[in-house]
Amino acid sequence: MNRDFSTEWSDWLRENGPRLMLYSRQQSRCEADAEDVLQAALVKTWKTHTVAPDKKVISLAYTNVRRCAIDLARSMDRRTAREQKVVETGETVSWFKLPEDDENRALQVALAKIPESFREVVTLKIWGEQTFAEIGQSLNISPNTAASRYRYGLDALRKQISREQIHLS
Repeated sequence: MNRDFSTEWSDWLRENGPRLMLYSRQQSRCEADAEDVLQAALVKTWKTHTVAPDKKVISLAYTNVRRCAIDLARSMDRRTAREQKVVETGETVSWFKLPEDDENRALQVALAKIPESFREVVTLKIWGEQTFAEIGQSLNISPNTAASRYRYGLDALRKQISREQIHLS
């Protein structure tokens, strides 16, 4: 017999959430990470404790907050080390292998120089072959916003390509 424990968990979270958030802030390196750490810890707790919450579950939640904070810190340290290595070695990271012909190479370079929000929509529209509705859903924006970013992105791309051609001449 399956029983829905959502009410019990909601009550438990309402009662213990502020305490867990305080602990998460103390365990996290920065305020912005505390919510992510707490969310990951709660998901981990709920997955391992599938029945109604009891007195033991708060200890498990605190343990999971601590572990998730440690995991996030380690992940960020590894990322920082990778990024620092790229800076030191001068390697550049590209989305695609740069093509051999000059036109496609210029397009790739120009695309990398337009604002990220435009680049993202242009890439999803042209290479991802998505509709504006699909792009909007993927990026959590309206289809109209996706369409306008696409138009602005193409305009920025045209201007960037013109600048590149002037510099190449």
